[in-house]
Amino acid sequence: MTALSDAVVPEISVQELKQLLDNNQKPFVLDVRQEFEYSIANLGGHLIPLNQLSDRLNELDEHLASDQLTVVHCRSGVRSAQAVRFLHAVGYTNTKNLRGGILAWSKEIDPSIPTY
Repeated sequence: MTALSDAVVPEISVQELKQLLDNNQKPFVLDVRQEFEYSIANLGGHLIPLNQLSDRLNELDEHLASDQLTVVHCRSGVRSAQAVRFLHAVGYTNTKNLRGGILAWSKEIDPSIPTY
């Protein structure tokens, strides 16, 4: 299995994620920020900080349906892109990066979400 390069990380826009949620198609939302960031603002996703992801993969198996889409996000999309590359490399291939992260969600979907 080849690793994803920086240029080919599969992404989903905040508008596409909102449409999935509005249509009751429930992707698994994985937040890879730190706990203090999650306490400032979150989308209600499952928190596993990026630096703990490799040690906590079993949590994905516990929460994911067999072919359920996983949308990974962070503050701006950089850490979540790293997480998506890692997850693809270890076999979680139905995984996409939320382009622009929670900052894009706050700007384009829900301005009540604090930015930091």
